Amino acid sequence: MSDYHINIFHSDEDGGYIADIPDLEACSAFGQSPEDALREVQAAKKAWLDAARAEGKPIPPPRYRPAIYQAAS
Repeated sequence: MSDYHINIFHSDEDGGYIADIPDLEACSAFGQSPEDALREVQAAKKAWLDAARAEGKPIPPPRYRPAIYQAAS
């Protein structure tokens, strides 16, 4: 099984890095470095999936791919 795509980008407004997982609604995290943001969003992903399972909500399959991958397919 593939894993979820993670976007990481710098935010001048927030003064750090934001990481998000497009396939998991509202699953994002902040870090002072890209590595911090990645570590935090991985913890957020685990919490998101645990909460969905506990509530019996559907878990979406990994589908998102950046445009560069879509063009190469």
